[in-house]
Amino acid sequence: MHPQRPLWLIALLLQVPPGAPAAENPTVATEGSHLLLDSRWVAMAQNARLVLGTVQKHPGNPLMAEDHPWEARFDNLYANVIHDPADNLYKCWYSPFIVDLPAKGLTPAQRKTIRYRPPAGREMGVCYAVSHDGLLWEKPGLHLVDFEGTGNNNLVVRGPHGAGILLDPADPDPERRYKMFRAEDMRYSSDGLQWTAPQTSTGILSRSDTHNNLLRVPESGRYVGFVRLWSDGWGRGQRIVGRTESADLQQWSRAVEVLRGDALHQTYAMPVFRYAGVYLGLVAVFRTEEDRVHTELAWSPDTVSWNRIQPGTPFLGNSATEGDYDWGCVYAAASPVVLEDGIRIYYGGSNGPHTSWRDGFLCLSTLRPDGWAGYEPQDPSAPALITTRPVECIGDNLWITSDVTDGGKILVTTLDEAGHPLDRVTITQTGTRAIAGRLLAFRNRPVKVNLEVTKAKVYSFGFADDP
Repeated sequence: MHPQRPLWLIALLLQVPPGAPAAENPTVATEGSHLLLDSRWVAMAQNARLVLGTVQKHPGNPLMAEDHPWEARFDNLYANVIHDPADNLYKCWYSPFIVDLPAKGLTPAQRKTIRYRPPAGREMGVCYAVSHDGLLWEKPGLHLVDFEGTGNNNLVVRGPHGAGILLDPADPDPERRYKMFRAEDMRYSSDGLQWTAPQTSTGILSRSDTHNNLLRVPESGRYVGFVRLWSDGWGRGQRIVGRTESADLQQWSRAVEVLRGDALHQTYAMPVFRYAGVYLGLVAVFRTEEDRVHTELAWSPDTVSWNRIQPGTPFLGNSATEGDYDWGCVYAAASPVVLEDGIRIYYGGSNGPHTSWRDGFLCLSTLRPDGWAGYEPQDPSAPALITTRPVECIGDNLWITSDVTDGGKILVTTLDEAGHPLDRVTITQTGTRAIAGRLLAFRNRPVKVNLEVTKAKVYSFGFADDP
């Protein structure tokens, strides 16, 4: 039986600071957006290339470090960050090794000459941190789990490796509002702090010592999990991303491969989330010869068929300075927090190689709204031409989201299904959901959008009524 939660923690969880940013559920904040990275919307593209958006690392990085005895090694962190609208708090569940050999105290020379070997009895746990603004994090003393004779720590569970956390408000059972997923088992919680005993999952047939990831797919009403598989059996060959699904979170389909790299660039893990009617994956790519990890971007229409965007090009890259907080490894958290003015992508960074001594950190990067990937000219001396498939016009206005450099422009022509022009607008400035056509007479009818892009990048389009 867990002791009662301390009164100071109850007070902390009930506080809602004035002016705190309110995050939206990604399926709400992006409703009506059509991402151009989704090839289902694109009928024709000439002199156009799809390129990754620009991620900005937060100047306050790193946000959180290994600073307690039970945080011996953050390792890959496997962070799960959400903004919970129930109490307007950012919450993070992360997985350090709580029994391991810490790197602290070793000089850079010692880290290179003394080989790191995982010790006997190595153990991972799941810890919890909370923040009002997503930048300043607290690790509360929860008094839930014993570590070296005391409960004054922020551990919520001992043992599980690479737990994925899902906030699932659609579940009618309030005791299962939070779900902790691994290939081997499930746990449930009403508050994300006190968890049930593990309930064994059947059917997956995988040991997945990496960041497991769980989401509910609205098209099918089923849960889908992403785990690690190996090309030649457990621990042999290449690491590959596997997918499994379940209707009841007990019986699962056998995990099957959905994504792999190559022997030198292995797909280590892939947190997956839904955004604007498409599924995005943040793929951890293990560069085996360098012993370092970066994160790339992939998309899927259905969580089954995956498409990598600019394979080999980092979406979240490493620092170029050896020993910097994310020089060694970059593992994206699950899942991004979508705000009105941008997207927060949290990640675990480390300052040393994947299999050697290193310190780990929670870090933050940001992205403009809808800015995952966009089209720009392949040959900058000529405009890129992109035409969409017919899309139902559900508002009085067409809008686009784009970045435009000095002297650049986007000529936007709206067409009816037969290809007759309806309206034409020239965009000359960077904008988010900038009005690019008046379509009052064509509401609820199919239209096509033609984009002529010069010295610019266009990410998405959609329809909206007048403010």
